[in-house]
Amino acid sequence: MSFLSPKEIADTVVEASKKKASLNFIQLLLLGILAGVYIGFGAELYTMVSHDLSKYLGVGFSKFLGGSVFSVGLMLVVIGGAELFTGNTLMFTGLLSKKINTKGLLRNWSIVYIANFIGSLLLVVIMYYTGLWRTNEYSVGVTAVKIAAAKTSLSPIEAFFRGIGCNWLVCLAVWLAFAGRDIASKILGIYFPIMAFVASGFEHCVANMYFIPMGILLKNSIAPYYIGSLDGLTWSSFILNNLIPVTLGNIIGGAIFVGGIYYYAYQYPKED
Repeated sequence: MSFLSPKEIADTVVEASKKKASLNFIQLLLLGILAGVYIGFGAELYTMVSHDLSKYLGVGFSKFLGGSVFSVGLMLVVIGGAELFTGNTLMFTGLLSKKINTKGLLRNWSIVYIANFIGSLLLVVIMYYTGLWRTNEYSVGVTAVKIAAAKTSLSPIEAFFRGIGCNWLVCLAVWLAFAGRDIASKILGIYFPIMAFVASGFEHCVANMYFIPMGILLKNSIAPYYIGSLDGLTWSSFILNNLIPVTLGNIIGGAIFVGGIYYYAYQYPKED
């Protein structure tokens, strides 16, 4: 076939897990920073493209186009090569297969998570000083703050379940990308699940490492152009209301609902 079967994908994910668990600290740090930047580029592009679309095309189609452009982030991660925490929750398949141990799994997750955060904040600083948030009479900056405020206003339970839905689709995008034998196939495999998660309004912890700090950094600058209160847009609300519950939801969505289920479907020892 011109693509891998689900069983072959499962085997490939296990082998990839072994390679990821064997990467040294510097590799994980550098590749993790790149992934944070790449997903941040997708988030920045989503903000720029969708900031005024809804008044012309409606909310639904605006979300569709925003999700479409956001997918470039995971394409850069998978094809360009980077270490993304949410995608690496699939390493749970390697743990269940006993090809990696718990220490190797948690080491990868912790280093990559922190590195993703560093990369996201790096891009936040870069984008702030580009001044591009002043585009269209500060409308882009206002939209960035609105996105951040909406995310920090979620209840932890909403954020948690949106995190599950998000990484279920993100890890399916990675899963489908493993199936492709050429770049075009990988791009198509990535595009549709990522577009679906963004358009649906689910929550991605690494994307939020860009979206919310960007809003926090901009809130004073765009206050004269913003209608409403931004008192709830703080670092504590970011961490407690969004980042922690979304991260936990992302782990369950990717590790359990993709990596775990496919392990038991295709790799768990079975008797005839």
